[in-house]
Amino acid sequence: MVDSTELADVAVEASKILKAIANPGRLQILCMLVQEEMNVTSLEHATGIPQPRLSQHLARLRKEGLVTNQRHAKEIRYSLSSSEAQEIIALLHRLYCGPE
Repeated sequence: MVDSTELADVAVEASKILKAIANPGRLQILCMLVQEEMNVTSLEHATGIPQPRLSQHLARLRKEGLVTNQRHAKEIRYSLSSSEAQEIIALLHRLYCGPE
């Protein structure tokens, strides 16, 4: 059984992740990244989110540790970074983004 201090710490961490994904735009981005790593242009086309707003969302997701980026030549590719985020987004993707 988890003690109250541990539970409080876990609740804080979980709430950070849930707050970060509780935005339709960020959730769209994460649903795309659960499938494959993508660059900003691909994410913009796939989600319809304008590039400036997309960059803001990606910055927030990076800050919360949900997304990471890697430079490949002139291109920056984004992917899900934490195993917790991958599991949560995979579940949400299956429930809401997957085939009917």
